[in-house]
Amino acid sequence: MIEKYLKQTSFESHKDFVENYKIITPDNFNFAYDIVDEWAKKSPTKRALCWTNDKGEHKDMSFGELKELSDKTASFLLDIGINKGDMVMLVLKRNIEFWQTIIALHKIGAVAIPATHLLTEHDIAYRNNAASIKAIIATDDMQVIENINLAMSNSPTVAHRIVIGRNEPIDNWLNFNEGVSNAKPFVKPKKVNSNEDIMILYFTSGTTGQPKMVIHDYTYPLGHITTAKYWQNLHENSLHLTVADTGWAKAVWGKLYGQWIVGAAVFVYDFEGRFIPKDMLNVISKYRVTSFCAPPTVFRFIIREDLTKYDLSSLEYCTTAGEALNPSVFEKFYKHTGIKMMEAFGQTETAPTIVTFPWLKPKPGAMGVSNPLYKMDLLTHDGRIAEDGEQGEIVFHIDENRPLSLFMGYYRDEELTKAVLKNNTYHTGDVAWRDEDGFFWFVGRTDDVIKSSGYRIGPFEVESAVMTHPAVVECAITGVPDDIRGQIIKATVILAPEYKDKAGDKLTKEIQEHVKQVTAPYKYPRIIEYVNELPKTISGKIRRVEIRGKSEKM
Repeated sequence: MIEKYLKQTSFESHKDFVENYKIITPDNFNFAYDIVDEWAKKSPTKRALCWTNDKGEHKDMSFGELKELSDKTASFLLDIGINKGDMVMLVLKRNIEFWQTIIALHKIGAVAIPATHLLTEHDIAYRNNAASIKAIIATDDMQVIENINLAMSNSPTVAHRIVIGRNEPIDNWLNFNEGVSNAKPFVKPKKVNSNEDIMILYFTSGTTGQPKMVIHDYTYPLGHITTAKYWQNLHENSLHLTVADTGWAKAVWGKLYGQWIVGAAVFVYDFEGRFIPKDMLNVISKYRVTSFCAPPTVFRFIIREDLTKYDLSSLEYCTTAGEALNPSVFEKFYKHTGIKMMEAFGQTETAPTIVTFPWLKPKPGAMGVSNPLYKMDLLTHDGRIAEDGEQGEIVFHIDENRPLSLFMGYYRDEELTKAVLKNNTYHTGDVAWRDEDGFFWFVGRTDDVIKSSGYRIGPFEVESAVMTHPAVVECAITGVPDDIRGQIIKATVILAPEYKDKAGDKLTKEIQEHVKQVTAPYKYPRIIEYVNELPKTISGKIRRVEIRGKSEKM
């Protein structure tokens, strides 16, 4: 299957890869028809999905079954008036119905808007109006249903509310299971999409303001060939688990597009509440998961467990992204599993743009090297192209060819789109530096960079250093105004349970001295505040802007 979309699939060297890695984009590409239905035709019994939950339930779904269910779902949606270009929000957690539904939306040319179940009434109403959402398909969770109902008085565009997995009727809600079961035979619409149509819309988590609406066209899935084949290193016999809720873009990075283009099976662990490392390790062992992707935070909790109690012999490959990977976490995981975690970087607006490819020796904490599909530079604050070792904003040039899977823009926000897509360049707002081997190291968002005594200091690198102290479970680095230095570094820290009663000047001094040994001494936090929790967005990103605001009022 994948050979159809690649000029060349194997490479003799990284140089060969850079020069010859090309993705072929056919006209009117549609992931549902061209990938899912093609697998169903070629290998109808091939496993597409392996789903289990924290109640012990288990279900496999083949590509043949997925085609049949997505056809029925598409027919049901067409019958109630969902058509090409209509906006449909999916609040489905990790329910198995998410996959048949998003494929069904692709089949009729409607726009899928995955969303988290953590949205409040205000969040839902904002999204409904910002995107003119026509229908909401939601999980059978009374808190979710109640919040959606409360938002309806301020959501004039929403014509349908549809609930999955429920037998008892709810006023003003359609029953998804009944609708799909009773659907007419599916008839493919005459004109589903062109490559330039909107396929999927994501609301960003909004660390500094209202969420932005990121839109991608129908070629977006093809960019995730890089994700699956050349980052996660998947093959047709892989069983891949990415730890992500379906409401976030990371889910389609690791639970859908690239994995099925490659022909790998997607593993889903559907759990409620907080992440429990022991449970995750048990399902990896029980179901013989071969590939695992999770943020470094998950790996930090996993290595605290006694890994000798679990059979992890099925694991072939592990990947991580989203924050700094501490070398100590890398080394301990490698010691117990023999697997080196491979990092990458990307945004909701892109596919992976910086990748530790399988043939490279990883550098813990480094994101990797540039994806040859993207023409990339680092721009300094005064507009120069940064040299090795010099910090600069990550930018991608779009003058010659628009990079595959680069977003179309911010929906209904022409001003913001022009602000980041200017002079034939996409400005990511993220700062990094490049070492002599071409590896990129994340520094932080441009707004988060701390300017202290003439130094430009990224919060990410200091957080990484602080996190290597055994007392620290989580931390956020921010700048605090200072009359002499301009800004000084502050660490807001969550302590490990065994250290909570030791919070005070002695521990503060110990952490400060530790940081001076781990990184350049001028980067140590002059202020350390101990807290029980950090302010975060609903996607789990730290709201440094809120911490800064509190510091400035002190």
